[in-house]
Amino acid sequence: MPRITIQAVTAYLESLYSKPVRVLSMTTEGKQEAGDDLKAFGYGLPLFLEYEVAGERKKSVLETMTPSFYGHDHFSDRAQAILWEHSAFNNLPRHVRSLDCGAFLGTGTILSTGKAREFFLLTDFVQGNGYFKDLERIRKSNIAADGDVARALALSDYLVEIHSSKLDSPGLYARRIRDLLGHGECIMGLIDNYPLSFEFIDQPLLKKIEQACIEWRWRIKYRSHRLCRVHGDFHPYNILFREGTDFTLLDRSRGEWGEPSDDTSCLSINYLFSSLLSSGKFVGPFERLFMSFWDNYLSRTNDKEMLDVIAPFFAWRGLVVASPVWYPHLPVQVRRTIFNFIQNILAADRFDPGDVNRYLS
Repeated sequence: MPRITIQAVTAYLESLYSKPVRVLSMTTEGKQEAGDDLKAFGYGLPLFLEYEVAGERKKSVLETMTPSFYGHDHFSDRAQAILWEHSAFNNLPRHVRSLDCGAFLGTGTILSTGKAREFFLLTDFVQGNGYFKDLERIRKSNIAADGDVARALALSDYLVEIHSSKLDSPGLYARRIRDLLGHGECIMGLIDNYPLSFEFIDQPLLKKIEQACIEWRWRIKYRSHRLCRVHGDFHPYNILFREGTDFTLLDRSRGEWGEPSDDTSCLSINYLFSSLLSSGKFVGPFERLFMSFWDNYLSRTNDKEMLDVIAPFFAWRGLVVASPVWYPHLPVQVRRTIFNFIQNILAADRFDPGDVNRYLS
């Protein structure tokens, strides 16, 4: 992080007040001591400011948030908390008032965001066709050509490559396993958005699945040696192919580092799902793509331990594709078969890629 200077703070305060500002002191100790550059400033420490705005003396505290394993691991976590504090402090009687919130740029410049109401992301436009279109074509033709196998292998190779980057951070790994259950986009969030009753799905069934996933959390949350670089939402709608095996990815989600099972389960369950939509069984072209993907990944990584931890990740992705919210028009037997898969894989000690049909029964 760059040093925070009196010059940068002065420029920020003048932008905030639209008046001339003279900073009198800037310290982490709360004492009114004159200072120059705050060379030892540690992010997370409050910075006490005394200054004059057009001759009027004021005192303020500039607060930041330290990364931690209590849900503040990512920059976005800390931004979320700070934006909420600015929006909420002034709504509570007797609470200290928030004057603004902002961000530090790489140059040390301070950018005000206090008046923002919504945020946006601007990205490049990339040509390509969603990989889901390949799966739709294969469903209609019941043929997986050599080019389709090549694409499955290319995706497998890509995951081998990114998963080879490891990070030593036990707290972050535990957080990612915790998020697998408790995050609004993950297991409990999916379950909470199921109807109270739908077809054969009722609350006791969902409760049973959730409780099984909690048991799995305690089985895997200490395997922090597995923490690696991940995409986080590696499904066919986020993969754009051009010619051959040339592809670009969209919408990386929920953090840079995680469990590699996140990515492998996210993609490979779509081969299973597509096969069930096509024939009601796991056979033929999609079984070929599924096994090509897994055989390549396991042979190149030798990550046999993945088979010991992947069950709750498959359960999460199964809850997505079986959801009546996300997929309201599924044949009931397809939905039932996916729930068979979820329950059977959670009950197994270890996932066997060659035994998927047993999990469906």
